[in-house]
Amino acid sequence: MLPFQLSFYPTVSLQISRLGQLERPQRCPVGFKGLFDSVMDSTMVLGKRWKDAAETVIIGGGCVGVSLAYHLAKAGQKDVVLLEKSELTAGSTWHAAGLTTYYHPGINLKKVHYHSIKLYESLEAETGQAVGFHQPGSIRIASTPVRVDELKYQMARTHWHPTPQWLITPEKIKELFPLLNMDKVLAGLYNPGDGHIDPYSLTMALAAGARMYGAQIYNPALVSGLTPTSDGKWDVQTPHGTIRANRIVNATGFWAREVGQQIGFDHPTIPVHHQYVVTATVPEVKALKAELPVIRDLEGSYYLRQERDGLLFGPYEKEEKMVLQDSWVRDGVPPGFGKELFESDLDRIMHHVEMAMEMVPVLKNADIINIVSGPITYTPDLLPMVGPHQGARNYWTAIGFGYGVIHAGGIGKFLSDWIVTGEPPYDLIECDPNRYGKWTTVPYLCAKARESYGFNNVVGYPKEERFAGRPTNRTSGVYELLKGKASMGFHAGWEQPHWFYKPGDNAGYKPSFRRTNWFGPVGRECKLVMEKVGVVDLTPFGKFMVKGKDSHKLLDRLFANTMPKVGLTNISHMLTPTGRVYAEVTITQLTPGEFLLITGSGSELHDLRWMEKEVAEGAYDVDISNVTEDIGVLGVAGPKARDVLQKLTQEDMSDASFKFLHCKPIQLGGINLRAIRISYTGELGWELYIPHKDMAAVYQAIMAAGEDEGIDNFGTYAMSSLRLEKGFRGWGAEMNCDTNPLEAGLDYFIKLNKHADFIGKAALQEIKAKGLKRKLSYITMETDDVDPEGNETIWLNGKVVGNTTSGAYSYTTQQSLAFAYLPVELCSVGQKVEVEMLGRKYPAMVVQEPLVLTEPTRTRLQKKSKA
Repeated sequence: MLPFQLSFYPTVSLQISRLGQLERPQRCPVGFKGLFDSVMDSTMVLGKRWKDAAETVIIGGGCVGVSLAYHLAKAGQKDVVLLEKSELTAGSTWHAAGLTTYYHPGINLKKVHYHSIKLYESLEAETGQAVGFHQPGSIRIASTPVRVDELKYQMARTHWHPTPQWLITPEKIKELFPLLNMDKVLAGLYNPGDGHIDPYSLTMALAAGARMYGAQIYNPALVSGLTPTSDGKWDVQTPHGTIRANRIVNATGFWAREVGQQIGFDHPTIPVHHQYVVTATVPEVKALKAELPVIRDLEGSYYLRQERDGLLFGPYEKEEKMVLQDSWVRDGVPPGFGKELFESDLDRIMHHVEMAMEMVPVLKNADIINIVSGPITYTPDLLPMVGPHQGARNYWTAIGFGYGVIHAGGIGKFLSDWIVTGEPPYDLIECDPNRYGKWTTVPYLCAKARESYGFNNVVGYPKEERFAGRPTNRTSGVYELLKGKASMGFHAGWEQPHWFYKPGDNAGYKPSFRRTNWFGPVGRECKLVMEKVGVVDLTPFGKFMVKGKDSHKLLDRLFANTMPKVGLTNISHMLTPTGRVYAEVTITQLTPGEFLLITGSGSELHDLRWMEKEVAEGAYDVDISNVTEDIGVLGVAGPKARDVLQKLTQEDMSDASFKFLHCKPIQLGGINLRAIRISYTGELGWELYIPHKDMAAVYQAIMAAGEDEGIDNFGTYAMSSLRLEKGFRGWGAEMNCDTNPLEAGLDYFIKLNKHADFIGKAALQEIKAKGLKRKLSYITMETDDVDPEGNETIWLNGKVVGNTTSGAYSYTTQQSLAFAYLPVELCSVGQKVEVEMLGRKYPAMVVQEPLVLTEPTRTRLQKKSKA
């Protein structure tokens, strides 16, 4: 029996049962202490000493918010306050199915899941509060050859993590889940230690722990207003009084938009209707001696687990059948909604019910006693929004959790570590709240949420693209000219060509775990850049103008490299206090004290927030302008790039006059722009920074001028292959918040002897003195129809020794290659290892980098040879 009343919204949900029963969802008993705490929360809030100041105020008492309170208090932070508008678990937590799994297809979120499960295993002993944690394991069922490839692909990305995960045979699956129909089962991905937990009991245990370590939890305590102060703090208004907080964390689930709107943010979150079905006792289940593992039928798109002596299963409908609660986005969540449900709709999920009955035949005779239909929160890409938010000092989010129960423990620890230490404990940029911007409109949000829900169990291919809601209002000046010729990728709201079609090509998006339709055309584009001249749209780059009295001082503090002189460009890195790579940025000093900063498309607001934080804390007299949408960028690269551009400008483009890493304002075809001699292909090239309105005209002029030189378009797939051949590192792959620049081989860009005390300098000096344990290596592989893409496991003598970071096929040298982190003792040229891909271990060898010399290096060697 639950210690709260189960009600339904907007009408009583019809429950289907052959026995005519009407039951509420069952949960494990929470014990008298949990019941007492929940009652005391609602009656004693005014009897507690009200805190008028706090280090951190967390808004929202679901499992994620309470987990953060627990972790912050346990870490020793004083004055942690959690405010809940009604009662703990109200919202999505209380009705969740409570699934827990080590598995995640992403690399970084595996760590979140791992930390959650390890916490839940020990939480009851720590707090004395029962959590109802069951760990029978879980199996992801593959019933097609492509699904088997998917499982092998995921195994290659997991062996270098501590996650326990195994590829198992149909025989082993039958042994673990004897009620399964094995007719279509080909393989399974098994995670021992997976299972399910009672969300209510979990939250109450975390709350007990938070109180035990000194946090205060007030409820009911509605946040009625949020007012920023001049010193970066917040006044948090409630009916019981105002709290002055050093920082606030929005952890309000499907109320996140409303809380965000109090300070001017329209967070892209939306509730979706998710249903799961609970059966009465199933005799075959009751007769089992051990609890069944959770199964996830990937083709059937549902999960199924044991619930007492019956079964519980929940499907994910296709996007045309799933239901969004989009009225809450327009009108807000109805007042009083908290522990209510939607009316169930069995017809909507009947297709999945039938597939579940085919896979688990005992379901055919089971009595359905309950259908739970409740709101869960989605973001456009299904990943949560976790971390500090750009545009408002000391405002943090922990929202958009479609899987809050399994994320709660790990995210609470992740955010707590970040808040306490001032930097993220590991890379989790895919969950950065700043990956969204003003381009994330409500129509886009709705379209993507539908797609993401319906795509829950689709095959997770490499280089995956999803097309709902595209294009956004972020399109470059050449998009209309290129959209019919290229396979487009999506980057921070922008459409960017991945590769281009020619007559006779097998066009379109055709994903695969092996070489697919783009493999030949990308080789053609690489050849174009190596032998002639190509043009690439680089508009998605993030672009900032930094100027003011303290601009040089600020950048010297932020970046580990020295600042370039006027008219020059360099590559610089922002580091965290512990010396890890927070960002890679191209910096050009345009005029004295005026700098143009260029970062990757996915890092735009991520980097801007970091810089704005330093400006505020250091009281620098500078102005930072985000000019990303004002400026288009074209890259022109190849041995004939100079010949083409020279036809369009009076500026001397010769090597003597326009040197590598120099920047000049020029006129091209009568249009004023800035040109930087740089190319991420490593070939002779320029990046042209063009007013957005003039971009199409400049592009057309270049293409016309280069007709005799054989000019053509190329995309980002070719650029990636070419940059790897040249040994260029990429942020987010070879370097990120999990790596330091010394092990990444970025020593040239790190000026430990510069006078300025840049962030991370002391830490790097200590790292250098102690010596490195691993280093980035450059490896080639003997492969067949599959190429590395990054995050594959590296083996030596049957043991895991490292992982790749990025990879591709080198069309110039006709072999697969990758960057990889290896122990320093295995980094010598000639060292042989194996790289796991799709269930095979391919021979690989460490080689001298790069495979292909860059154009500036080749030119310099030619001059030296002539001399």
